[in-house]
Amino acid sequence: MDHGKHDCSWWKSEVITKWANNSWMFKVEKAFETSIFNSEKDKPLTWFFQQKDRLSALHPDMSDTMINMKILRKCGGELEHAI
Repeated sequence: MDHGKHDCSWWKSEVITKWANNSWMFKVEKAFETSIFNSEKDKPLTWFFQQKDRLSALHPDMSDTMINMKILRKCGGELEHAI
């Protein structure tokens, strides 16, 4: 099978089609739910983008505003209210 040269969006679509099954979605959702930001352990940008990627994979139509709100709720403490 010859796929030729395709852009990233084509490959992303192919990977999602092949691997985005219920088991994979459960693992991604569980990883998002259990991950809570720890300022002593996590690098903020790395942690944030990991959570953003997880939510985007689970809910591709979710707005950036809603993604950001869900991630802020994972931070705990006063951080959500400080922004």
